[in-house]
Formats: sequence, structure tokens, C-alpha cells
Amino acid sequence: MLRVAVVGSGPSGVYTAQALLGGASAEGVRVHVLDRLPCPYGLVRYGVAPDHEKIKSLQSSLRAVLEDERIEFLGNVEAGAPGLGPGRLLELYHAVVYCVGAARDRRLGIPGEDLPGSHSASEFVSWYSAHPDAPRGAVPLGGRSAVVVGAGNVALDVARILARDPDELRSTDLPQAALGALAASRVREVCIVARRGPSGARFTTKELRELGALPGVDVRVDPDDLAMDPGFADPGAVPALVRRNLAVLAGWAERPPAARPRRIRLRFFLRPVEVLERDGRVAGVRFERTAPDGRGGVRGTGRHEDVPAELLLRAVGYRGAPPAGLPFDPGRGTVPNAAGRVLRDGAPSPGEYVAGWIKRGPSGVIGSNRPCAKETAAAVLADAPALASRPLPGDPVAALRAAGLRPVRWPGWLAIERAEAALGRSLGRPAVKIADWEGLLGAAGAAGRQGPA
Repeated sequence: MLRVAVVGSGPSGVYTAQALLGGASAEGVRVHVLDRLPCPYGLVRYGVAPDHEKIKSLQSSLRAVLEDERIEFLGNVEAGAPGLGPGRLLELYHAVVYCVGAARDRRLGIPGEDLPGSHSASEFVSWYSAHPDAPRGAVPLGGRSAVVVGAGNVALDVARILARDPDELRSTDLPQAALGALAASRVREVCIVARRGPSGARFTTKELRELGALPGVDVRVDPDDLAMDPGFADPGAVPALVRRNLAVLAGWAERPPAARPRRIRLRFFLRPVEVLERDGRVAGVRFERTAPDGRGGVRGTGRHEDVPAELLLRAVGYRGAPPAGLPFDPGRGTVPNAAGRVLRDGAPSPGEYVAGWIKRGPSGVIGSNRPCAKETAAAVLADAPALASRPLPGDPVAALRAAGLRPVRWPGWLAIERAEAALGRSLGRPAVKIADWEGLLGAAGAAGRQGPA
């Protein structure tokens, strides 16, 4: 039998487990899916916006994989913690696949970035997604204007949540504290700003159109920004996705302003150079106007524009963090690997593998993790004859408990689900997420320490 640990229960981890059991040489494979959190599904639970119910429904397919009798979920187990580094994991498992994502935010690298009122988009997402590591206090929403720096779907998500009528979020699993804070929010204008032109944005057209469908929200685009974009002048020279995005933006630029309670503006060709301060807090952002450089990029023009805001959300991407005990390429933000095999000093390290963002960098959509996971699983199965020849001790769960860990098994996760459904009923809402470690582990209770369901 080949015993494999998959570290991480997000899409890349679950797809890896699925691929390990679906290969022609998968007979006799058993997989433990370890996660630092007591809940599975990774960014599908803690990164997808609460109003994106179709994407969140992906949990059902991930659940079906994790309920396979050859797979066991072990939450509340932090790989890399003292006593559970890579060496110890290889003592318990023939192979370990790290699917730990990209946990760090990219920074703007400008003066004032750390002023109160400036937050990474992932902090904001973690707050409204009830991540137990998110700060207990609410993100300050007392000002009337917010700036979101970024040109991807995360920027659209946070802008949409800020601008959406909170009553429309009551039917989601948004935590009650976040719902209350958004209901009391004074934010009425959100400005999404990108340093490149519309052709360089990474929005998906579906997400872009969702902004225009928000009730009570006027979405505006500066016609001059569109006119500067080479893709707008020559649509035939850009991919179909870009053409669709430009068509949506052009529609917003052409329509007359509407008297609505809230407004979203999309601005392009503006590069942040300084966060402005008043009374020790964010008061706005100074941008340098950029222009196309004729080579697909942009250049600075030396002209500046100040955009007032009491809240700054930075949505400029993610970077991998060095997993404890593994080699790491700080330039790429990934673990060096060859087809998923971890490389130590340039050579494959027996039994150590990676998949997902920590393997290839933070790129692609959720579905991009499938081929990535299949490649890594194929490498594990190809190496299986040599890996499985190494004797292992008995039940790894017993060893984890002996090390002082309290694994939350699948019955414990089901107990958390029941507790969240009960919380929702008490509030007159659907299931509402529990937002703190104590509540999650308390809900898991004794059920979480039982054996497989």
C-alpha cells in the first residue's frame, strides 16, 4: 500500500487526491488530506465572494472526493509546525504533496502603504469570508469613498461587496458581524484603479458585467482612458476576451450618469506613487498618469492625480510563502520542482511533491489546478514502486495525537456544518459561517476526534 499525505484541502489538494486514486496504477493508494484549518475547501470556502453562489457550489464536487473511503480529511493539522516538518511527515507517509497555495500579498511598495485605513484585499476577503485568522475588528467603513488598486477579479469582488446593498447579502453565508458592518457602511463611491489600460486588465467578462447589474449602483468609465488604449482603437488586434471587456467598458463610458445611491468608477493608466495622510490615516492616493509605451507596457508621464479616499484596498496579486523546511525560489515565489517533484540542490527529493500555486505560481482559475494536479499525481504514481518499499510505522493519526495535535476528522467537519446551519436559523438566514477558532473547534467537538465516518 502507498500512503500519501496531501497538505492542503483546497481545489489543488482535492484534485491531487482525486488524481492519485484515479490512475491506472492507483490500486492500494490511501490518502490523508491535511489542513491547518478545521474546515476543508481552501479558497472555495475562504476566498470566493459570498454572492458567487455558482462558484461556491464547487464545494459539492470537492466534498464528493473527500468522502471517498480511500481518503481521510484531517483538519487542524499544521504541516511545518514544530514536530511536523517535512522530515517527520516522510516518516509517517511514503509521499507528501504540498498544495499550500500562495499566502502572501504583493505590496505596492509606496510611502504610506501601512497607514491605518490601508488593507490588502486578502485581509478584506478573509474578513467577509469568516476566516478564523482574520482580525476580529471590522474593516473601517466610516468614510464615503474607497480606492481599490488592481485589475483582476479580486479587485472586482471587493468593489462589488463594498457597493452592493447589504440586504442582498442576507441570503448568503456572510458572517453576521460582517453583514452588520456593511449595513452600517458609509462608503458610497468605490474607485477601481489600474496602472495599465483596459486591454491589460485581467477581469473576466462575467465578473465585469456583474458590476453593471448591481441594483442602485452607477458604474462609470472615463472615455479618455478608453481612447488611450491601443486595443480600443484596433479591436481586431486583441484576443476575444479583451474585445468583450472593452465592449462592456465602452457601454459604461457612453451612457449618461444616473442618480443612484452608490457609484463605482473604473480608472486606467494610473500608477500609485503615494498614500496620502490626514490625522494619521489614509486620506487618498496619489497616482502618476501612465501612457502606452508602444511595446505592450506603459510609461510614466510625470503628471499626477490625487484620488480622495478613506479606505485603500490593495489587490495587486499574491506570492508564495516559503513552506517550512522546503526549498524555495524567492524570485518566483514557488518551490523548485520538475513536473511536481520537489528539487533539493537541483535533484528530485524522494517522496516530496508540490501542486497548485506553490508549484507554478499564483496564476489561472480554479480549473487550472486540475491539469497541474494530474501532472503531480502522475509523478507520484510513477515513483510509487520505489516509495512503497520503505516501511512505515502504524496509524499516522495516532502519531499526530502523540505529538499533541487534535485532528478534526470528517465527522467533526460535518458537526461544524450543522452548527453553522443552526446559527443561520437562529438569525433567520441560511447557514452562516462561524468566524473564530474557538467556535469552529467547539462545534467540531468530540465528533472531530472520532474515526472515519
